[in-house]
Amino acid sequence: MTIRSMTGFSSGKGALAAHSWSWEVRSVNAKGLDLRLRVPDWLEGLEAHLRRVMGARLARGNVSLGLRINRSEEGGSTLSLNKPLLTSVLAALAEAEEMAQSCGVDLSVTSGADLLSIRGVLETSVSEDDPAPLVAAMKEEFESILSEFVQMRETEGAALAQVLQDQLTEVRRLTDLAAEQAEARKPLVAAALKANLARVMDNTDGADANRVAQELAMLAVKSDVTEEIDRLGAHIAAASELLATGGAVGRKLDFLMQEFNREANTLCSKALNSDLTSTGLELKAVIDQMREQVQNIE
Repeated sequence: MTIRSMTGFSSGKGALAAHSWSWEVRSVNAKGLDLRLRVPDWLEGLEAHLRRVMGARLARGNVSLGLRINRSEEGGSTLSLNKPLLTSVLAALAEAEEMAQSCGVDLSVTSGADLLSIRGVLETSVSEDDPAPLVAAMKEEFESILSEFVQMRETEGAALAQVLQDQLTEVRRLTDLAAEQAEARKPLVAAALKANLARVMDNTDGADANRVAQELAMLAVKSDVTEEIDRLGAHIAAASELLATGGAVGRKLDFLMQEFNREANTLCSKALNSDLTSTGLELKAVIDQMREQVQNIE
């Protein structure tokens, strides 16, 4: 399986008999799968079908689908007279002519075209078609629209996966460098602890030397970053495996980013060394960049 991005776009057009339509599908990041469809209600069963097929192929993302449909009136419309309205118009016209004659005014002859041009006298009616063939055609066509949409998300996902692989390589390099720096600082840390122990013993009367040594030993343990480096290595392996496995791994990668960040923070707090602190800060910067990319993965 391949890594997919949660952002994507697809569109298409179709036609059947007197109807033509256009699709538009787009998506952005979301914690889960949020389908927002705008489909005419009279296309019975279409929206439920679209939700079902989209839910089967998409795992995450805020997905919006819009369907616009138009009908040509050619061949499917008829003209008819609005007889009640025409009767009222003729009555009004006769009354107007009678009043004009009583006043000695001659009105121009009214033609049939004049009457038909009056708004509402001539009506256009559209015959209703069975929507089932239209719905069937749209269901079939949407398969290609959705496939194109998924393909775009996969293409973007492949690019994201490559970016993450490069960033993981950098995290691995920095982790190895941190391990070397931690090993190199051991003699310095030991010397500092011994000097601290001697200074404490010289300035403390009646102190238990063994107790003081135990406290300093605990400080040495607390400054040890071996566990943090080991866990970073384990997280790198886990992230690499997820990227290789593919599919909807965005949530798991997001959780791993939190773990990466936690170990980098602890590494910085335990560093007690400028070089190791600098490496820890570089690790944090790369991990933050990774987390931004992971937010886009399905």
